[in-house]
Amino acid sequence: MFKKLSVIALALIVSAAAQAYAQAETQSGDTIIVTGTRAEGRTAFDSLAPVDVISDDALDLTASDEIMDSLAQLAPSFNVQRLPMNDGLIFVRPARLRNLSPDHTLVLVNGKRRHRSALLGSNGAQAPDLAQIPSFAVKRIEVLRDGASAQYGSDAIAGVINIILDDEPGLSAFGQYGQYYENDGDQYRAGVQGGLAGDYGFLNATFEFSDSARTSRTRQRQDAIDLQAANPDLDVPNPVQNWGQPERTSYRFAVNSAFDAGVTELYAFGTYGWGTGVSDFNWRNPTTTSAFNPSAAFPGFDLNDIYPTGFTPQFGQDDEDYSIAGGLRGNGDGPFSYDVSAGYGRNEIDYFIYDTINASLGPDSPTSFDPGNLVQREFNVNVDFGYEWDSGFFAEPVNIAWGGERREETYEIVAGDPASYAIGAGAADGLPSGSNGFPGYSEAQAGEFDQTSYAGYIDVEIPVTAFWTLGLAGRYEDFSEYGDSLDGKISTRFEITPSFALRATASTGFRAPTPGQLFSERTSQGLDTVTLNIFTAGRFSPLGPVAEVINARPDANIRSLDAEESENYTIGLAWSEGGFTATVDLYQINISDRFGTSQTFNPTPEEQAEFVALGVPGGEGITRVNFFQNDFDTRTRGVDVVASYAMQAGPGDLTLTGAYNYNSTKVTDGDLAANETTRVRFEEVLPNHTATASASYALGALELFARARYYGGWTDYSFNADGDIFQAFGGETFLDLAATYRFTDQLSIRAGAENVFDNYPDEAEFQANRGLIYSRNAPYDTDGGFYYVRLDVKL
Repeated sequence: MFKKLSVIALALIVSAAAQAYAQAETQSGDTIIVTGTRAEGRTAFDSLAPVDVISDDALDLTASDEIMDSLAQLAPSFNVQRLPMNDGLIFVRPARLRNLSPDHTLVLVNGKRRHRSALLGSNGAQAPDLAQIPSFAVKRIEVLRDGASAQYGSDAIAGVINIILDDEPGLSAFGQYGQYYENDGDQYRAGVQGGLAGDYGFLNATFEFSDSARTSRTRQRQDAIDLQAANPDLDVPNPVQNWGQPERTSYRFAVNSAFDAGVTELYAFGTYGWGTGVSDFNWRNPTTTSAFNPSAAFPGFDLNDIYPTGFTPQFGQDDEDYSIAGGLRGNGDGPFSYDVSAGYGRNEIDYFIYDTINASLGPDSPTSFDPGNLVQREFNVNVDFGYEWDSGFFAEPVNIAWGGERREETYEIVAGDPASYAIGAGAADGLPSGSNGFPGYSEAQAGEFDQTSYAGYIDVEIPVTAFWTLGLAGRYEDFSEYGDSLDGKISTRFEITPSFALRATASTGFRAPTPGQLFSERTSQGLDTVTLNIFTAGRFSPLGPVAEVINARPDANIRSLDAEESENYTIGLAWSEGGFTATVDLYQINISDRFGTSQTFNPTPEEQAEFVALGVPGGEGITRVNFFQNDFDTRTRGVDVVASYAMQAGPGDLTLTGAYNYNSTKVTDGDLAANETTRVRFEEVLPNHTATASASYALGALELFARARYYGGWTDYSFNADGDIFQAFGGETFLDLAATYRFTDQLSIRAGAENVFDNYPDEAEFQANRGLIYSRNAPYDTDGGFYYVRLDVKL
């Protein structure tokens, strides 16, 4: 249900569109936006839909090296989780706008579509990896909080995030060191940026480095304590496994450029990222884990000889990500404009795992493995045109934009080394096959899968009168693998006074299934929360042979994937007067045929035998089988309140900002509606209420900053072999403080702390026997207080 609230709110608001990307300002100093509108000269206050504008200064006031963490602290409608010990999600973390799926938000860089990560995350979501973009290279971020598929195409159901790269001249650098109060998680960051600009255009390049150590919020497992007590001659590690953030090193690079060629401007930009990281998996107890069972296939072999105190697999990834885009656009002042561009992006994840075993191979098994690679490639070609039609019928010229897009998307799975997925002789005696903790991708799962789409659109903004603007947009898109989509949008804005306006939008939207979601398959292993033994689960293609095996059941109906479709409605107001700005927007998003994981099928011994015959890794021991399916419908309702106020307070300048988001998603139809356990897990895993409020006070060379972040109650779940179990958590508030001193215009130092009072949520109940103290699914950092110092130099 909608709530009426008013709070102090966020300093910078709005943005919309993707034809140009250089920031400009009106004579009043308001930022001109380029997201959600293709008309030139729009500001935040003029926008027909709600947008947040996050400046580079605001990003710098957060300690994290990853953009999504900064956004989550600054925009309450945006959420990101840490998810320790959760396979690839440790490194490519899910980020959500309005608590919808990560791939319900379209990400642009300089107005051009960003390629996806190769990881299929929670419920199969495949979204771009925002962590690959160096935050030091960002000039501002525009967040359109409105459905925009009719303007931009697939994925823009929740909204659009447009990351604008820096184009300013000069040389700047920073260095930062931080550490958690618990004396772990040491973080080193450094960056340098150089830019040239003149009548000919500009060139700007940024390099950023980050290195973070592991954190651990862990108690020793009781079964490890018992093992040590029963075997005093052993040296059991304490703790045997660490719950926390991974060890992580990354190098990020970005370049942004444009060249003035008279009536045409040539432009190019790109990013490159390389990183590596390692984290613990669950400890394997030698007295209870099936990997240690004896087998007649290996007489005289005892895994205890290799791992006398059990083993904790070390799981990691090397990732490489790059993108490049360029084109030419009109550089004149006439009514006609054009932009012709092409872009290519590639994301590769190379997994590795060591301190583990393929138990089914016995003494022939290595203890380190290459489980395989995931690769996502995308190639886009866009043609965009614009015309300002001065008909004489309206208050100002009508802006007409039209264009087309061709996109080719390829997903590749590269098989791991054979030992990582082999089913050895010991499997007949129940020894688990594959690299324990993360079985490798087999040759049967490997392959290359692609999809091509074509789109055309038209986007019109009509200034009907001096006070009333009407927007109309339509887009047709055709996909090679599933079909086509036609979407539309209508927007309106009515200015009651020069400082107060009402606005509303209604649109349809969609998200097309990706080749990775359509064709990829994966087996994984987990640790039963109760028995602490290993179980193997498989997620398979709805178009593959395993689906055919399950479909032989009379009660099964595994279908090919279709597009998710949405209806978006927003109504709101915008107020800007003097140093005060505020927006209030109510919204409803109806999504049908939502994409998720199907019900669980427990294979019979006969079906397991068929899996083995098909070459399914670990097929003989798979106890759970799922598929991606279009399973259910949802309705999301909410309200965003955003405001800021700048004033002189005594001898200094005071800026107050704040934002509040209420968001509630309900399952309205489909398989989830009939499954209470899964429904609760889906509807309540993230807070309904989030808010942030900040104050900054500048007095000469000193600037003081404070920010409070509030997260409402939510429900945790534990994935278990025989069903999920739940725990409710209350709200949490965190306070961040920082002080900046500018020695000169070129040199400044900042000291600060996030979560100053070292707050932690309630302890998790259901996984305490695994050493877990705080929930792995929390919507905020559960590592406690973090302090840092940062030095900035500008020349």
